[in-house]
Amino acid sequence: MILGNAKPNGEITPCEQCPLRRLPCLREFTLNELEFVKRFKVDELRVEPGASFLYEGSRSEHLYTVLRGWAFRYKMLDDGRRQILNFALPADMVGLQGAVMEEMEHSVEALTPLTLCVLPRHRLYELYSQYPTLAFDITWLAAREEQMLEEHLVSIGRRSALERVAYVLLHLYNRASELGMARNNVVQFPFTQQHLADALGLSLVHTNKTLKRLMATKAIRWQGRDFELLDKGVLHGLAGTVPAPQKNRPFI
Repeated sequence: MILGNAKPNGEITPCEQCPLRRLPCLREFTLNELEFVKRFKVDELRVEPGASFLYEGSRSEHLYTVLRGWAFRYKMLDDGRRQILNFALPADMVGLQGAVMEEMEHSVEALTPLTLCVLPRHRLYELYSQYPTLAFDITWLAAREEQMLEEHLVSIGRRSALERVAYVLLHLYNRASELGMARNNVVQFPFTQQHLADALGLSLVHTNKTLKRLMATKAIRWQGRDFELLDKGVLHGLAGTVPAPQKNRPFI
């Protein structure tokens, strides 16, 4: 089920010319895999900022790979409160939960103009039965999503407000940076403090005060949409994490 300001792109990016394939952080397809992915992808979808294209409780005949733009996964409570579960960036797959479990347990909204590769879920069996390396890739993507949600749970359950904010900003900076979005340690973050508050389970006021404390450490600067990482070591220390080596990762 697709609602909101979402529509077919009209022009489909050929898989051979996919801009994601040029990124060193992503693994290359074999020729056989590339031929299948070319058949697997049936369309591209454009979604306007602020529009949700998957809804909790809905059934979708498709799953999607983010080609361009940012989105976020979220759940809404009956009283209108929102919990952001995670952010989706280029090369991330969304909708897999609905493809496997029939119904979505969360919704997905575009943060920026979003372009999605459309993949029909009925061809997942063909992928799993005939292309085991791609099947492993999808399993890896699902496991990675679980790992990110585990860290998110740790943040909400045990990290202090300062640790939460430091962790999520470092996490998103690293994800954007490996995709080539960083210039001179600056990444344009398309989300607001309200999005951050909804992701961290904090009030907007508490989030704002915590950000001021974090910026006072001189580890970061965040003005408008420009997020600048000034001291990665300090931010790691505040988040309670250690740098991890980058490895090539899959995408579909």
